[in-house]
Amino acid sequence: MLQHLHIQNYAIIDNLQIDFSKGLNIITGETGAGKSILMGALNLILGQRADSSVLNQSDQKCFVEGVFDIKNNHQAKQFLLANELDEEESLCIRREIAANGKSRSFINDTPVTLAQVKTLSIYLVDLHQQFDTLDINTENFQREILDAYASNVEWVKELQIQFGQYASVKKQLEQLKQQQLDAERESEYNQFLFNELQELDLKENELEELDAELKILNNAENIKQQLSGIYHSLKEDEQPLVQQLKLLLNKIKGLESFHPGIGKLSERLSVSVIEIEDIANELEDIEQKVNFDAERIAIINERISAGYKLLKKHGVQDTAQLLAIRESLEQKLDSVQSLSASITALEKEENILLTVCTETANKISYNRKKFAKPFAENVNKLIARVGMPNAQLKINISDAALSLSGTDNIEFSFDANKSNRFEPLGKVASGGELSRLMLSIKSLVAEKLSLPTLIFDEIDTGISGEAAKQVGIIMKDLSHAHQLIAITHQPQIAARASAHYFVYKEQKGGKITTGVKLLNEEERITAIAKMLSGEKPTAAAIENAREMVES
Repeated sequence: MLQHLHIQNYAIIDNLQIDFSKGLNIITGETGAGKSILMGALNLILGQRADSSVLNQSDQKCFVEGVFDIKNNHQAKQFLLANELDEEESLCIRREIAANGKSRSFINDTPVTLAQVKTLSIYLVDLHQQFDTLDINTENFQREILDAYASNVEWVKELQIQFGQYASVKKQLEQLKQQQLDAERESEYNQFLFNELQELDLKENELEELDAELKILNNAENIKQQLSGIYHSLKEDEQPLVQQLKLLLNKIKGLESFHPGIGKLSERLSVSVIEIEDIANELEDIEQKVNFDAERIAIINERISAGYKLLKKHGVQDTAQLLAIRESLEQKLDSVQSLSASITALEKEENILLTVCTETANKISYNRKKFAKPFAENVNKLIARVGMPNAQLKINISDAALSLSGTDNIEFSFDANKSNRFEPLGKVASGGELSRLMLSIKSLVAEKLSLPTLIFDEIDTGISGEAAKQVGIIMKDLSHAHQLIAITHQPQIAARASAHYFVYKEQKGGKITTGVKLLNEEERITAIAKMLSGEKPTAAAIENAREMVES
């Protein structure tokens, strides 16, 4: 609820503060006193754009601040949390407009954007002004109203959860099917590439090892000749190196007793002789194993050629990379099969969730169709009471694709003159008619909806007498559970006030400014009497006003 409104330097308002009550707050005053200016100032903290033309004194900034009690307003609290703003039981929105027209907005003293203010204001104030396009013209609002009346709210919440799960699985399924389609498009080519690699059946490092083997085979004769020559020099010559080293070793051993250092040298030479002899034996073994093999060379050349062709085809450098490509292709081919299994499982899950959603949507649709006619009839009774005896509301429900809100299209249509030509509300209902229609509708569902502060600007346009009295009664009933603020010219409505505020003009410092006063009971009676009979009310008017206030 709106607890406090503070306005400075706005239009003809110098400095004004108003504390509102919980119930029905009525604002009255003479035409031009500034009632609509109050609404304009309030619009600023609800996110409406403004410029420097609203400034009372052009060299000073304009300041409008509203304080709201959001103790039980869960939507407003969720907004604060979602936007990382301080959450308290009291919420303050402030707009400042500088002399150059630039404005700043604050929520609980934190700078915010105008869009954030406008979004938050939806959860705080429901403002109905003449010639506004009201929420009642939107299908979402109409559906919400009907669902509240039909006690569908919990079913709708359940459907939203179910549909969210269904939509998530459906999206996953669509993505998998697209992946499968893409994979199948590539599958034939991937299979061809895989078969090429599989047929060659390369082993780890095979091409590199074949390269090395081919180099040996192509140089076999030279390798054998060189190795044989080295071997003969070491062991088979007329004076082989190994034999010469052994003779030298024997000579050194004969000198060991003459010098202490010769023994160690003798040991080292002995080790060298053994090592050289071992090298000679290994050289002989290698030489015997190296043989020119034309058939083997042909086989290797053919395999290397096939391998190098695939290296070039896939743009890689070695066997390991080819094997990695083969493994990747195998995984892609396997994934086509696994995708089919996943798709089958998700299709089953999708069908189950669709059935669950459809069952819940059918229950909601049944209730909507069951309660649409009695709801329209009750609304028509109320709008007849508030001065629209020839008007009729009709609710049309048609089939729609399953969505978060069910399987129904809902449209409120209106006939203002019993012409039996029903049109969408926004096309045929005037501002005053829409306001009274909105009042009638919300009074029927007030207990089932969490409504913000309801503000009606001149809802009484075009009515008087009994119709105005009925508007007052309905507003009073609605105010038992919700805060209402209404600007009115009708005494029948003003008499129902929980708090009555009088807007007036006064002259201060040579200029006209707007003031607001909370009236006590006697002042209320006098104000209502003036509304009944003029500036100088008669005794009968005062007595009549007293009866209206006390009834």
